[in-house]
Amino acid sequence: MHKSLRIAAVATACAVVGVAVYGAGAATAHQSTANSTHEPYNIGLLVKDIDTYYGTAPDANGVYQASPTSPYAKDLASLDEAARKYIDQAARKAHHRGEKPAVVFDIDDTLLLSLDYEKRYNYTYNSTTWADYVNRADRPAVFGSPELVQYAEKKGVEVFYNSGLSEAQRSAAVENLKKIGADVNLDADHVFLKDKANPPSYLSACATPGTWTCTTVQYKSGTRAHIEKDLGYEIIANFGDQYSDLDGGYADRTYKLPNPTYFVS
Repeated sequence: MHKSLRIAAVATACAVVGVAVYGAGAATAHQSTANSTHEPYNIGLLVKDIDTYYGTAPDANGVYQASPTSPYAKDLASLDEAARKYIDQAARKAHHRGEKPAVVFDIDDTLLLSLDYEKRYNYTYNSTTWADYVNRADRPAVFGSPELVQYAEKKGVEVFYNSGLSEAQRSAAVENLKKIGADVNLDADHVFLKDKANPPSYLSACATPGTWTCTTVQYKSGTRAHIEKDLGYEIIANFGDQYSDLDGGYADRTYKLPNPTYFVS
């Protein structure tokens, strides 16, 4: 996953961090930009706000964890409650119409929490340290997300994963998802990862073998289009921590999980 603009665009998220069903357009109200004539937000204060929001603290092994009583956890609980109600209703309607309902989950900071990496590297991104971190396959769960995966399956909804992780990180991603209890449909037909060397034909508009120009939105929406048009599913809900996980259509409803630590355009 290429993580860009870390810390940038987090001020609004820190000031009014929450969860919401995502509509059209990113939430950018009151957010300073590079063209502003005002003094930018202070990064040190933003980091303190982020720590407060997550309830960040090291565990006995020195790994930074989010608190289950934090504002972050409470926001996720609200989202999960709303999503469960919706999935139950939407799944029943889809089955009644003879459709095949599906849900799509992003992985990083939607199912697997990367807070320890963000805190340890001061909210900066390095491809080598990130790859090492992912390959350890020991990230904790985002509160409530594995249970939501299991809930969707119990309601007869097909579960898919649509991640910016690379094909080379597949085994680590699958191992980590199993560890947290999101052990549903973890085969290659359901877990979609970036394969820049041999991209699928349904992304041919922006990717050919050895040449990848897909934006995050093109890649993720193109994958969802494949799930609906080629595989015949109706995506009733799409979950992600970035707006780029959600843009581009091919989902009846989208859910934006809170993440004030980085921004992926």
